[in-house]
Amino acid sequence: MNFRQRKPSTEPEINLIPFIDVLLVVMIFLMLTTSWSRLTEINLNLPLADSQKQKNRLQQIVLTVNAKGQYTLNKSAVDGTSVSELASALAPLAAKEVTLVISADAQATHQSVINAMEAARRTGLSQITFATQTPDRSGS
Repeated sequence: MNFRQRKPSTEPEINLIPFIDVLLVVMIFLMLTTSWSRLTEINLNLPLADSQKQKNRLQQIVLTVNAKGQYTLNKSAVDGTSVSELASALAPLAAKEVTLVISADAQATHQSVINAMEAARRTGLSQITFATQTPDRSGS
């Protein structure tokens, strides 16, 4: 029989110094690359139109944009929603001193209104106005 005494087992040690060094480097990196400026928000109060109805409406083209981004030109549907398709629909109606009235739904995307303005620019329509609602004064 072998009666040798075993050496007491040594427990593994966790060396914390390299771990702390790595954490300090990561912390310095994050401090240098983090933007400390706050993102600012702009509070907007959108204007309400409180003007008289326009009396001189000789030649107007009414372009309606619904909430889904579909267009209607003088109460007839426009095929497609791209700028080029809208410009080709506006081209026959573009003449001198014609005003384009863009009547967009409140839920319509901003991009669909910009597409309408870009199509008007491509066809040479320079007089553009937007249809608005007057504020309801019965509640005030």
